[in-house]
Amino acid sequence: MKLALAQLNYTIGDIDGNTAKIIDAVERAKSEGADVVVFAEQAVSGTPAFDLLRKTTFLELCEDALERIATHCDSIVAIVGSPLLSVDGPMSAAVVMQDGRISHCVTKKHITARREMGFLSPGTGIETIFIAGEKVALVVGDDFRRVRNFPRTAQIVINVNARRYGKGVLSRRYSSIHNVSYVQSKTVVFINQVGGSGEIVYDGTSGIMDNKGNLTLMMRDFAEDFAIYDTDAEHEPCVLPEALYSHDRTPFNFRAAVMGLRDYFHKNGYTKACVGLSGGIDSSIVACIAAEALGKKNVRGLLMPSPYSPDQSVEDATALANRLGIEYSVLPITEVYTSMLNTLKPVIGGRDFDLTEENIQARIRTVMLMALQNKTGYILLNSSNKSENALGMCTLYGDTAGAFSVTGDLYKTEMYDLARYINRTLGEPIPESIIEKEPSSELRPDQKDSDILPPYEVVDAILNRMIEQGQHREEIINAGFDSEVVEKIHAMIMKNEKKRYQFPPVLRLSACAFGHERLMPLINKYGD
Repeated sequence: MKLALAQLNYTIGDIDGNTAKIIDAVERAKSEGADVVVFAEQAVSGTPAFDLLRKTTFLELCEDALERIATHCDSIVAIVGSPLLSVDGPMSAAVVMQDGRISHCVTKKHITARREMGFLSPGTGIETIFIAGEKVALVVGDDFRRVRNFPRTAQIVINVNARRYGKGVLSRRYSSIHNVSYVQSKTVVFINQVGGSGEIVYDGTSGIMDNKGNLTLMMRDFAEDFAIYDTDAEHEPCVLPEALYSHDRTPFNFRAAVMGLRDYFHKNGYTKACVGLSGGIDSSIVACIAAEALGKKNVRGLLMPSPYSPDQSVEDATALANRLGIEYSVLPITEVYTSMLNTLKPVIGGRDFDLTEENIQARIRTVMLMALQNKTGYILLNSSNKSENALGMCTLYGDTAGAFSVTGDLYKTEMYDLARYINRTLGEPIPESIIEKEPSSELRPDQKDSDILPPYEVVDAILNRMIEQGQHREEIINAGFDSEVVEKIHAMIMKNEKKRYQFPPVLRLSACAFGHERLMPLINKYGD
């Protein structure tokens, strides 16, 4: 059987555009002699569609699109993912088309992702059907991991899926596919979505594993792709990318961030981005990602030094902008800051310098960045990281502002890894002095993050255990971490949930993103 795999970038709600892409791929598969062409889960609608799935008109348009696609399947079988309306509610289905009509629908049984719970209803699950003369086990989404024993009579398993990217997800995904292909002697076909869909990015990396557990086809990551595969031919095993099985996820994180940002902008009709450049590691990385995703001509930086900004930081930010080739302006905030303090003297005067003065600086900068956005259409990018978001080391309505946060799900140590990777691969746009300097928000004289925290290598190791692994404080202390540090970090996490509730959309690059896989009550007296 000659299989065509169409790994395409869909847009949520663009039913006509998605359908046109699917039909083009069907025609290409026909011209290249394929017997079957396979598309990802919810290809017609795009995903996650959330409450669009509650709209009967939306689901009817999806079904109309399926009928249009079927008319092109006169000499080929197509398997297309789409939501379908049933008496039990909307379901995620793999729709089989042949002889110019819809012949079969296989629906997903296990609704495991939070983004689908409450929007999709469970279906009947895996089915075995004849496709192009072969008995095929067709399974949708996460049902693949829930089937213990696939039917013996089916030598081919086709999994129509929409699996988002997350650090470590790819190695676990291919491990589960290998378990089925090797242990049960099945040829497994995995087709995935690719592209950014708001806070989610799909990595693609569709592929085929033969019945000996060899990966014999691996499609591109973070890019559209199309491939023809003959199940009766001999195939050499693929060479797996090192990042797939190593502990270094940095190359994947970078490509995911670039695609996630590019699609967030282009699918929303945005073209230009602005970044507040401080001379620090976080804003430098965001500027690099923006320039790579949108083009340097579409990125603008604002340097807004305060009375506490060292000259070196301004020089570093200027050097970064020049190396990237992006437009920038230097707009000191000292005069505005002094005026603000003088204006506030009747209500806050006579008190010692504290967080109030620090937060005023951050909020002045946001006012200026938002003015640039409102006046010129440069959409503001947030420049946060997961460590600061976890600990609450950020100013509400200040550096938490922005239309999109492309790095808010990456720990501080991962930001440094990303900076080194960017310099290795993109011609060293980030000055080494930015990477080497001690982290600081520069909101008071000689301020350093180390004034209140141990090194970020220690902080992030504790945060990872608390957040990603869900370990209790006692477990972390027993692993060798200082008890006072662990207790302090835990307290900072627990008291700053209110900030995370008010954060901009964060591109989800981990398997445990705030507000999704980790969602805590806004009022919480448990605290353990």
